[in-house]
Amino acid sequence: MTFTQAVKTCFRKYADFSGRATRPEWWYFFLFCILVQLALGFAEGLFRDLSNPHDDAILPVLFYLAILLPSLAVGARRLHDIDRSGWWQLVWVVPVLGWILLLYWYVKPGTKSENRFG
Repeated sequence: MTFTQAVKTCFRKYADFSGRATRPEWWYFFLFCILVQLALGFAEGLFRDLSNPHDDAILPVLFYLAILLPSLAVGARRLHDIDRSGWWQLVWVVPVLGWILLLYWYVKPGTKSENRFG
Protein backbone atom coordinates (compact mmCIF):
# COMPACT_ATOMS: atom_id res chain seq x y z
CA MET A 1 0.00 0.00 0.00
CA THR A 2 1.37 3.40 -0.95
CA PHE A 3 1.20 6.62 1.04
CA THR A 4 -1.61 8.02 -1.12
CA GLN A 5 -3.60 4.78 -1.06
CA ALA A 6 -3.36 4.61 2.73
CA VAL A 7 -4.59 8.17 3.23
CA LYS A 8 -7.45 7.69 0.76
CA THR A 9 -8.43 4.41 2.42
CA CYS A 10 -8.49 5.97 5.88
CA PHE A 11 -10.67 8.84 4.75
CA ARG A 12 -12.92 6.51 2.75
CA LYS A 13 -13.37 4.42 5.89
CA TYR A 14 -13.81 7.60 7.97
CA ALA A 15 -15.76 5.98 10.80
CA ASP A 16 -15.46 2.29 9.90
CA PHE A 17 -14.25 0.44 12.99
CA SER A 18 -14.73 -3.02 11.47
CA GLY A 19 -12.25 -5.06 9.51
CA ARG A 20 -8.48 -4.90 9.51
CA ALA A 21 -5.78 -2.38 8.62
CA THR A 22 -2.25 -3.29 7.60
CA ARG A 23 0.86 -1.76 9.12
CA PRO A 24 1.51 0.48 6.09
CA GLU A 25 -2.06 1.80 6.18
CA TRP A 26 -1.75 2.83 9.83
CA TRP A 27 1.80 4.19 9.64
CA TYR A 28 1.25 6.15 6.41
CA PHE A 29 -1.90 7.73 7.83
CA PHE A 30 0.01 8.57 11.02
CA LEU A 31 2.79 10.16 8.93
CA PHE A 32 0.21 12.12 6.92
CA CYS A 33 -1.34 13.49 10.12
CA ILE A 34 2.04 14.53 11.53
CA LEU A 35 3.12 16.24 8.29
CA VAL A 36 -0.15 18.16 7.93
CA GLN A 37 -0.05 19.22 11.60
CA LEU A 38 3.52 20.51 11.15
CA ALA A 39 2.61 22.36 7.95
CA LEU A 40 -0.46 23.95 9.54
CA GLY A 41 1.50 24.94 12.64
CA PHE A 42 4.18 26.49 10.46
CA ALA A 43 1.58 28.37 8.39
CA GLU A 44 -0.11 29.62 11.56
CA GLY A 45 3.26 30.85 12.81
CA LEU A 46 3.92 32.76 9.59
CA PHE A 47 0.59 34.53 9.65
CA ARG A 48 0.21 34.96 13.39
CA ASP A 49 -0.51 38.45 14.63
CA LEU A 50 2.53 39.12 16.82
CA SER A 51 0.80 42.10 18.44
CA ASN A 52 -1.81 39.73 19.91
CA PRO A 53 -0.16 37.17 22.23
CA HIS A 54 -3.52 35.44 22.80
CA ASP A 55 -3.94 34.59 19.12
CA ASP A 56 -4.77 30.86 19.09
CA ALA A 57 -3.67 28.44 16.39
CA ILE A 58 -7.06 27.45 15.00
CA LEU A 59 -6.04 25.55 11.84
CA PRO A 60 -4.15 22.73 13.61
CA VAL A 61 -7.02 22.35 16.07
CA LEU A 62 -9.61 22.12 13.28
CA PHE A 63 -7.48 19.55 11.45
CA TYR A 64 -7.07 17.53 14.64
CA LEU A 65 -10.85 17.47 15.11
CA ALA A 66 -11.30 16.41 11.47
CA ILE A 67 -8.90 13.45 11.80
CA LEU A 68 -9.91 12.31 15.29
CA LEU A 69 -12.55 9.82 14.14
CA PRO A 70 -10.58 8.32 11.23
CA SER A 71 -7.51 8.04 13.47
CA LEU A 72 -9.46 6.08 16.05
CA ALA A 73 -11.02 3.94 13.32
CA VAL A 74 -7.72 3.03 11.65
CA GLY A 75 -6.21 2.38 15.09
CA ALA A 76 -9.03 -0.04 15.91
CA ARG A 77 -8.66 -1.77 12.54
CA ARG A 78 -4.89 -2.02 13.08
CA LEU A 79 -5.45 -3.70 16.44
CA HIS A 80 -7.97 -6.02 14.77
CA ASP A 81 -5.19 -7.08 12.39
CA ILE A 82 -3.25 -8.50 15.35
CA ASP A 83 -6.43 -10.05 16.79
CA ARG A 84 -6.97 -7.46 19.53
CA SER A 85 -10.10 -5.47 20.25
CA GLY A 86 -10.12 -1.82 19.19
CA TRP A 87 -10.97 -0.94 22.78
CA TRP A 88 -7.31 -1.60 23.62
CA GLN A 89 -6.65 1.91 22.30
CA LEU A 90 -7.82 3.12 25.69
CA VAL A 91 -4.54 1.85 27.16
CA TRP A 92 -3.13 5.09 25.71
CA VAL A 93 -4.38 6.94 28.81
CA VAL A 94 -1.77 5.08 30.90
CA PRO A 95 1.33 7.27 30.57
CA VAL A 96 4.49 5.74 29.11
CA LEU A 97 3.61 2.05 29.64
CA GLY A 98 0.38 2.32 27.67
CA TRP A 99 2.13 4.23 24.89
CA ILE A 100 4.91 1.64 24.68
CA LEU A 101 2.38 -1.20 24.57
CA LEU A 102 0.39 0.46 21.76
CA LEU A 103 3.56 1.20 19.82
CA TYR A 104 4.58 -2.45 20.13
CA TRP A 105 1.17 -3.58 18.86
CA TYR A 106 1.22 -1.10 15.96
CA VAL A 107 4.58 -2.42 14.71
CA LYS A 108 3.69 -6.07 15.25
CA PRO A 109 2.87 -8.02 12.06
CA GLY A 110 -0.78 -8.92 11.60
CA THR A 111 -2.09 -12.44 11.73
CA LYS A 112 -1.54 -14.24 8.44
CA SER A 113 -4.83 -16.11 8.46
CA GLU A 114 -8.34 -14.99 9.24
CA ASN A 115 -9.08 -13.99 12.80
CA ARG A 116 -12.26 -12.99 14.59
CA PHE A 117 -12.20 -9.58 12.88
CA GLY A 118 -11.93 -10.82 9.31
